[in-house]
Amino acid sequence: MRIYVDTSVVGGYFDDDFAVETKQFFEKVESGDFSLVVSDLLRAELEQAPARVRDYLSRFSGSQIEEVIRTDEALDLADLYIAGKVVGATSLADCRHIAIATINKVDVLVSWNFKHIVNLKRIRGYNSVNLKNGFAMLEIRTPKEILDL
Repeated sequence: MRIYVDTSVVGGYFDDDFAVETKQFFEKVESGDFSLVVSDLLRAELEQAPARVRDYLSRFSGSQIEEVIRTDEALDLADLYIAGKVVGATSLADCRHIAIATINKVDVLVSWNFKHIVNLKRIRGYNSVNLKNGFAMLEIRTPKEILDL
């Protein structure tokens, strides 16, 4: 399974509230059950994080991580989420994660961001915009929700 991760998942490894499930998630990556999809946006956001968070993904081999980049198509789709009032303009980075994952046809995006991403109202909004614009629906879950896959 190709799984897009946002910054909250990497940081979740070091967060007392999310560490248990996040560590189990990354164990599945290490065992080859999941393949990480990470974007240049994630890498840029990690540059602002503490060193242990910033450097965490370096433990994975190139065969365990697929790197993807922001494209004009993804940036345009993110703008459509804002225009469609799925979230406000201050959540543009979150929209870009959703759009990058959508454009790259991942199996699921995982996040611990309950306010702007893993939220039923938001998920329905993102997928409504996706369908209206010819894109597939995107599965959005927490790492905990996909541990049994």
